[in-house]
Amino acid sequence: MTGGPELVQSLTSPSPRSAQRKMLLVTLAAILAIVGALAGGYYFAMRPITLRIAVGPANSDDIKVVQALTQAFTHAHSQVRLRPMQTDGASASAQALADGKADLAIIRGDLDVPKNAQAVATLRKNVAVLWVPPAAKGKGKKAGAKITKIPQLSGHRVGVVGRTEANVNLLKVILQQYGVDPGKVEIVQFPANEAAEAIRNQKADAYLAAGPVNSKITADAIAASVRDGGTPRFLAIDSAEAIAQNHPAYEASEIPAGAFGGSPARPEEEIKTISFSHHIVARRGLSESTVAAVTRQLFAIRQTLKTDFPLAAKIETPDTDKDAVIPAHPGAAAFVDGEEKTFLDRYSDFIWWGLMGLSAMGSAGAWFAGYLKKDERNNNSSLRERLLDMLAAARHSDSTDELDQMQAEADGILRDTLHCFEHGAIEQGALTAFNIALEQFHNAVADRKALLMSMPQNLQRAGAQFRATGIL
Repeated sequence: MTGGPELVQSLTSPSPRSAQRKMLLVTLAAILAIVGALAGGYYFAMRPITLRIAVGPANSDDIKVVQALTQAFTHAHSQVRLRPMQTDGASASAQALADGKADLAIIRGDLDVPKNAQAVATLRKNVAVLWVPPAAKGKGKKAGAKITKIPQLSGHRVGVVGRTEANVNLLKVILQQYGVDPGKVEIVQFPANEAAEAIRNQKADAYLAAGPVNSKITADAIAASVRDGGTPRFLAIDSAEAIAQNHPAYEASEIPAGAFGGSPARPEEEIKTISFSHHIVARRGLSESTVAAVTRQLFAIRQTLKTDFPLAAKIETPDTDKDAVIPAHPGAAAFVDGEEKTFLDRYSDFIWWGLMGLSAMGSAGAWFAGYLKKDERNNNSSLRERLLDMLAAARHSDSTDELDQMQAEADGILRDTLHCFEHGAIEQGALTAFNIALEQFHNAVADRKALLMSMPQNLQRAGAQFRATGIL
């Protein structure tokens, strides 16, 4: 066969054009697949997440702060976005979190905290303010009740600013601490926007309001108590420490002198009271990385909001102690303690197991591909053995026709071998060995033909007869 070994040699060269092109395409496809997988994983991990936050009631400071935070997170293209869910108040917000309808909620620390709630931040601290308006002066005016201490509230009317039942419960806790039966006190509630008018009309003998020290609602209510040049009398809660001991949701606190303005200052000196907190809580089970991102964004942006919303500057980190009234969410605790996990920290295990899985899949795929080509390799191995047999037979052949037939068969073996190589059934080493055997076969055929051509015809026939009878 002319050019047979040269053809095989060209295919066994280290970088054939067709093999290079195929390898390039396979490599490019693999790289694109890896890049696509990494890009998809990064997008999945870093895509914006929207959390539902329950807050209420309508027109409250909490609603305004949450709306400001929502807009700030959106404008900053933050990883976590907020979607406010307006409720009737802190109790309804807590219930929404307990029912799984919200991911975050603004709740009061002195109310029943849902079992699935974990603290993210302290939104603000509120103080309880008890005061008695000055006595009315002049003919025909009703004299105000002479109340100087909390125990004297028994038998009188106490007005509570705000419609929430939580403020009524707060008043009852204070009364019970001083041995006053709440049943002997007439409690009247006024909506926050009607409190000033009710106080001017003397609807109660004393009043209670709960809110931040700089609360405008509380300041307006106290200002409405000023009449005839007199100033309200503030009732100190001297047993604040005892109340805090018996009710962990409350803390002993103080109201600074002049906190509510006026001249003379209201109050004229610091008075003791109790305080409680409004908390931002997250649903237990919410992703640690998500809550850590919310906490990080919250404290990064609070200073930018303090001009329009002074309450935002009062946001504090949660209590991360194990005995905290509301346990901190692990994500918030990680941010506070400086142990927040990076992208690699969170996903290193997944990356490692992914690489191991890809390696195992590659090995399994290679084994399966080799298994499917087992029959093809075995067939090629038998063809190579046949070629070696023909090599031996060619050295003793006495017929050029027989040599031509063997050469034609060798061409078929060559075709099958090249087909196996292109499909990966045999490797470069096997093809090189086949090339050596094929070259030896062609040399043997060429030498034998040359010898037969130089012999007389009668000697060729005699040799063939002797071989047929087994003499030679």
